[in-house]
Amino acid sequence: MTLRDEAVRLLPDLVALRRRLHRIPEVGFDLPQTRDAVREALEGLGLEVTTGSDLSSVTAVLRGAADGPSVLLRGDMDALAIEEETGLEYASTNGAMHACGHDLHVAALVGAARLLSARRERIAGSVVFMFQPGEEAGGGAPLMIRDGVLDAAGRRVEAAYGIHVGPGERGTFQLKSGSIMAGANVLRVRVRGQGGHGSRPQQAVDPVPVVAELVLALQAWVTRRVDVFDPIVLSVTKLYAGEIVNVIPDEAGFSATLRTLSEASIAQAQAELPLFIERIAAAHGCTADVEVIIGYPVTVNSAAETVAATRVLRDLFGAGRVEEIEAPWMASEDFSFVLREVPGTFLFLCATPPHVDPDDIPMNHSPRAQFDDAVLGDQAAALAALALRHVGLED
Repeated sequence: MTLRDEAVRLLPDLVALRRRLHRIPEVGFDLPQTRDAVREALEGLGLEVTTGSDLSSVTAVLRGAADGPSVLLRGDMDALAIEEETGLEYASTNGAMHACGHDLHVAALVGAARLLSARRERIAGSVVFMFQPGEEAGGGAPLMIRDGVLDAAGRRVEAAYGIHVGPGERGTFQLKSGSIMAGANVLRVRVRGQGGHGSRPQQAVDPVPVVAELVLALQAWVTRRVDVFDPIVLSVTKLYAGEIVNVIPDEAGFSATLRTLSEASIAQAQAELPLFIERIAAAHGCTADVEVIIGYPVTVNSAAETVAATRVLRDLFGAGRVEEIEAPWMASEDFSFVLREVPGTFLFLCATPPHVDPDDIPMNHSPRAQFDDAVLGDQAAALAALALRHVGLED
């Protein structure tokens, strides 16, 4: 029986697990219900299962019938602090939501564990299953790396794979070599002036119009200083100033998300933005404190692994269901920390339900985002096939 045939048999169980997780989304690093559901789903598979001591991670190791290399498969588990508006009968009611499809990632990884466990006698080596909390905020991946997930099988994994669901024609796999998702960084700016009465601005040094000018000036910096072929996306997402309507505040400021695709572009931002902002503030008689805070690195796929993964997926699903995309997503992903350590590939699986209007597809992180769990069988089979490329014995 082929991987896809076996995955079809597993599909009802995987859908049930996904919907169970969807009803009980948990945010951040402490995911006790999700962790327990994963451990329960892995029971009876003969895996070596461990959990994190200070975060709700689950690491499971499958040892094959013979010695050989190790490979890692990853699924992130955390949800978002979003009130769900999908109207699904299994929708969350606890104020959080799996609006980025991590419930599918978990269920598919459990499915891959079941498919590979059934093939243990045809495996030479080990497979590490990385069930990770804290992807959406804080970076659970580097914490699991710190705790030894890459060496959980006793030897460093030689490759790592992850699949992320997203909008698009259901069942289509998308991947590319090189940078596939952006680095995520934060710009924080505090402008200091001199407060006063709102009726007499000439006797104050008002920081508020300086902040307004900076928000627009930063867009000019992006379009005039940044190479269009190595882009930066800078979006101001948080503003603050005074709280009393007739008082000019001493201070105002803002925060922005800063998405980059290379070490060169973030280095440029670190070098140029503080001076750019400080000089505009100084022109108005204000001072500025500027921080460029480095967050998630760029997610970079190995060229060799991506070529091989493309071949594996086309052999399994047909060439028509595998697309090589040209441009990276400017969203970010902490699987980037794994791919900095070992070669591998991070790819997308389109999972828009057929009843959703393709011209009005809610994006990931929307309170109306929906993902069709009919893709779970193929998602599990794809993960298993990618692992078998490294540890599967020839028939």
